[in-house]
Amino acid sequence: MLTKKISKLLFLASITSSILLGPLALNAFACTTVVVGKNATADGSTIAARNEDAKTAWDKRFVVHPHSTNKDGATYTSKGNGFTYKLPKTNYKYTATPEWTEKDGQFEEDGINEHGVALSATESATANDKALKADPLVKDGIGEDSITSVVLPHVKTAKDGVKMLGKIVDEKGSSEVNGVIISDKDEVWYMEIGSGHHWVAQRVPDDSYAVIPNKLCIDKVDLKDDKNYLGSKDLVKFSEDKGLYDPKKDGDFSFKKAFGTENEKDAKYNNPRIWDGQRILTPSKKQDITSKDFSLFMKPDKKIEVKDVAKVLRSHYDGTEYDPYGEYKDKYRPINVAYTMESHILQCRPNMPTAVGAVHWLALGVPETSVYVPFYSGINNTPKAYREGTNIPDYTSAYWTYRRTGALTTPYYDEYVNKYTKPTLRAVEDKLTEHLKETDKYVLDLYKKNPKEAENYMTDYCTRMADYSQKKTEEVNKNLITETTKQTPVHHDSNL
Repeated sequence: MLTKKISKLLFLASITSSILLGPLALNAFACTTVVVGKNATADGSTIAARNEDAKTAWDKRFVVHPHSTNKDGATYTSKGNGFTYKLPKTNYKYTATPEWTEKDGQFEEDGINEHGVALSATESATANDKALKADPLVKDGIGEDSITSVVLPHVKTAKDGVKMLGKIVDEKGSSEVNGVIISDKDEVWYMEIGSGHHWVAQRVPDDSYAVIPNKLCIDKVDLKDDKNYLGSKDLVKFSEDKGLYDPKKDGDFSFKKAFGTENEKDAKYNNPRIWDGQRILTPSKKQDITSKDFSLFMKPDKKIEVKDVAKVLRSHYDGTEYDPYGEYKDKYRPINVAYTMESHILQCRPNMPTAVGAVHWLALGVPETSVYVPFYSGINNTPKAYREGTNIPDYTSAYWTYRRTGALTTPYYDEYVNKYTKPTLRAVEDKLTEHLKETDKYVLDLYKKNPKEAENYMTDYCTRMADYSQKKTEEVNKNLITETTKQTPVHHDSNL
């Protein structure tokens, strides 16, 4: 049973979070995306990453769907909005992070398939009223709950994924305004759905990265350049006909200007996150947090590693005057928030077989108080602790282990985070990263000799690493509980 003091602290922390997060309480489905081109990374990998933000206590699982065959006429049906899609004959093997219940849809969110295609969906966004009036969203069109489940098992390249999803939006419509990341070892595509049937996708420049909040960000578009842009066929003409774009006045067609927003909410909720990510990866670029003119793609000051992307996804303006854990009272929405259910970094490494080269880094719960555990995409199963749990806290599921760390750290954040929580968890993460590098050579050699045996080894190896991380995190939690009990005032009269 909590003491009154601890209960009060937790209550105040909850209230403070609501105030600091501002619009987050009103728009729960809100994430932050990071994408990196292959020439901007230290090892030539492509990276697609995102914090999935929605609820503070909602179990996320991690699963592997095996390669399978559909019966003729098999159809996918969303339990969320009734969207239907006739499935191809073959389902490729893929990893995914579904919710513990499919009551409102699968929401598989992110994963990597057997062909090395990585997908993360979605980065929720908002379109302007004029665009939505011209092309309303479709109630039973494709949405976040279905995108990963429908697209990822059926494509062999990132560009094929964009084309498939684009065709679905063209023919069946979209129920939401969204951003979707699809990548492979050669390229990264960022796609934005701006209305019921209109979308655009841009290839991330190989030498650049982007930090994307909950707004439409793709600017100038040249659909004649199909190596770098794809979009709905009548996109520009439709925009011109509906008064969303005036070529004489506006010049080059801009998707974000035609379909997007730039308002007070963006100034508080979205733009500051771009500023924060870019200050971390390109500190030489001096910008104002209140700017409305951030470039979508930036070149980093130094080659980017997985740990750098993790730093961005964990950031809450720490080290700046805008850190909500400090004295700053404004409502700038940070990247790392209490509503993050899972955070993923999908890394497609070059010069390796897909099963070994593609790595699904997964941090359950809030990334700042969690560990990015690496999983080879070639595994045939996930650890048991990653396949169980509900919205009721327990002491076995991986989700609740990491979620508990955040809950125990937050009430005494200033004292606990750098003294107890981060030192152990970052040491674990560093060990997992180094161990992965050391294991790669063995796995590669084994894969060349016997792919099936390598698959089994990778599965066992990743399970051992995940179990190790969870065990060390449980030790942190026990220590945090012990330290928290010391915070409770004791009134003892020795004369009694």
